[in-house]
Amino acid sequence: MSIGHILVVDDEIEIRDLLAELLADEGYTVSSAADAIEARASIAVRRPDLILLDIWMPGQDGISLLREWHEHHQLGCPVIMMSGHGTVETAVEATRLGAFDFIEKPISLDKLLLLIEHGLENTRLSRENEQLRRNSSDPFELVGDSEYMTTLRAQAKKVAGHDAWVLISGEPGTGKQALARFIHHHSPRRHFPFIDTGGVAMSGRQNAAAELFGSELDGKIRYGLLEQANGGTLFIAEAADMDEQTQMQLISALENQTFFRVGGTEPVQVDVRVIAATRKDLEDEVRQGRFREDLFYHLSVVPLHIEPLRNHPEDVPILLTYYLETAHRIEGLPLRELTIGARNLLKGHYWPGNVRELKNLVQRMLILGAGDVIDEQEVQRALGFIPAHVDTEQAQGATLISLNLDLPLRDARDEFERRYLLAQLKSCEGSMTELARLTGMERTNLYRKLKSLGISANERS
Repeated sequence: MSIGHILVVDDEIEIRDLLAELLADEGYTVSSAADAIEARASIAVRRPDLILLDIWMPGQDGISLLREWHEHHQLGCPVIMMSGHGTVETAVEATRLGAFDFIEKPISLDKLLLLIEHGLENTRLSRENEQLRRNSSDPFELVGDSEYMTTLRAQAKKVAGHDAWVLISGEPGTGKQALARFIHHHSPRRHFPFIDTGGVAMSGRQNAAAELFGSELDGKIRYGLLEQANGGTLFIAEAADMDEQTQMQLISALENQTFFRVGGTEPVQVDVRVIAATRKDLEDEVRQGRFREDLFYHLSVVPLHIEPLRNHPEDVPILLTYYLETAHRIEGLPLRELTIGARNLLKGHYWPGNVRELKNLVQRMLILGAGDVIDEQEVQRALGFIPAHVDTEQAQGATLISLNLDLPLRDARDEFERRYLLAQLKSCEGSMTELARLTGMERTNLYRKLKSLGISANERS
């Protein structure tokens, strides 16, 4: 696999050929252009990772071409300017217009390779810093020391070594994106972008197509997510949300590794690994005719499932510590400690919103709470077990019914019903006859409801 695609723009064919041969030997793929016209055509076909641009060329010179890219916001990669007659003023102007660096002719090949390496590394670090700003915690970390999490990390590392497509399933908030980033970070593609479609509406046809495949209008190119991910990984945050038209376009693009931008006439080549995630049963979506069967089989070459947090509660304490420390270190929130009682209460929580709910809860307690210690009553208030106006003495007898407003309606309803029935079970000391009377439910329906919510008939707490 190539370590990067470089566009060489120079009117001297000897220089173009020399650089193409040298860079190919180093593991790069190379495109060449003799002037501004060919350079525009080249970036329309394939988005480069770095551009080597000669200043003095017939027709449009390198500085004015750089200015054009700068004004049209098309500098999506580092540009190294080359010149045999450069001046300080020219170098300053090139830097102002976004050039990464400047090298004089005759070119020192060792220096050029070093500049290229630094330019690509600078781009990679910028991407990672942007990811870290969007994600308050380490995006590559799968937190937990349980046997389950240890096995999941081992599976992810094994999958990372291959280039097969991956389908990650699991409830909302379980960490599907974190698992995808972990796989990318441990793969040979880790030095290339990880592009997440999570902020993009994947239905809506024309808008989704422009976001995914980019567009061309009046000679201006807008690179889509698929092209931005070239060489790296495209993470489809919720595969089931794609409309049929987007599914059809995506399967064609990914099968052939080529596509057309919206409004474009030339095919664009990409080399992308796909990791998709879903909270739904995609096989059922296929049976219902809402998801293309061919796309499903392409996406699910390697299926991975993330268990809900309630299935590995032994990871709750380390997750609590991790997010308490992370919120203090990155967000500047006060450093507070949980009492043993508070930790035990949280370990026994059902966590319908999974790791996302836990992280949000920690942030809420650090923002709204006071003091160095978080006790059991503060946790109960944060979970919604105890209304904020109820004092500690009243809280001792309060019925613990929580409602997490961050959840989708269906998940919130299931969690409320589960806590309601658990509380009623406790109050009637496990008597199903009394429980049926209290809830007003027929016993057959009651047993069915308890089973669907994962509640044992003899469960008391």
